[in-house]
Amino acid sequence: MNWFFITLGYSGLFPKAPGTAGSFVALILGILILGFFQVETLFLATILITIIAIREINKYEEKSGIHDDKRIVIDELAGMWFALSVAPAMSISVGEITQFENGFLIQAVLSFVLFRYFDIKKPSVIGRIDREAKGGIGVMGDDIVAGFAAGIVSSLIWQAWVQLQGMM
Repeated sequence: MNWFFITLGYSGLFPKAPGTAGSFVALILGILILGFFQVETLFLATILITIIAIREINKYEEKSGIHDDKRIVIDELAGMWFALSVAPAMSISVGEITQFENGFLIQAVLSFVLFRYFDIKKPSVIGRIDREAKGGIGVMGDDIVAGFAAGIVSSLIWQAWVQLQGMM
């Protein structure tokens, strides 16, 4: 078991709101990756990390007997990176993340807020996965779905905003 990995560089040890701390670290890392690589790289890295995380979480749970320990925040990284892979990264190319006009940073922050909302409130399928799936799949699954939902909703909000601006 790699404690550094599953706590996302020990950000999960933050005394208050470790999930939010882990999500913020994931947001910063995701933005940095998108500054140098295409969105496909972030997406594929997320899949790889998710597969490794499921194995490592299963090892941790078997050893500790604790399911979904709040200090484990690698699931926040997967969810946040999936959100960034869906939106806003799809609308930009490498090097455009600092251009305010393209909305990348706005969508990234919106994706962060929406991801935290979906991860905390666990509506619909997200809550069902959290309650019913066991082991690493359960820990990672709800965050992955929350990330996709956050990315889609972020993209829809941004597109509605752009359309509204065009009408004015």
